[in-house]
Amino acid sequence: MLVQSLVIAGVVLLALPALVLGVRGAFRRPGYDAHIPADRASVAFLVTLRLLVLLLMFLLSTVTLLSAIAAMVKRVELHGLVYVFCVLDLLLAALVMLTFGRLDPRPARRRATPAAR
Repeated sequence: MLVQSLVIAGVVLLALPALVLGVRGAFRRPGYDAHIPADRASVAFLVTLRLLVLLLMFLLSTVTLLSAIAAMVKRVELHGLVYVFCVLDLLLAALVMLTFGRLDPRPARRRATPAAR
């Protein structure tokens, strides 16, 4: 019961917010210009891969949550593959958060000069 609660908490607290932030940042493409023909293919490939990762993450989160909640209701043990799905889902959440799911970068701080002002 405790492990199932931890699986549910991990998916709800880590994977679902990463999924939401990933959807917001999926079409953001800093450094690429879709009007330049050489960048058009790169932008399409990048957005396609991001959407595939988000789809896989959504499916893994759904299967993991449904399996864990059903196992809690029926009072049975989780199948071993559910743990694998949970770990894979958390790894994909980390990938999304560290790449395209980040919030806008903070403005850089002004460097301090060694001279007194």
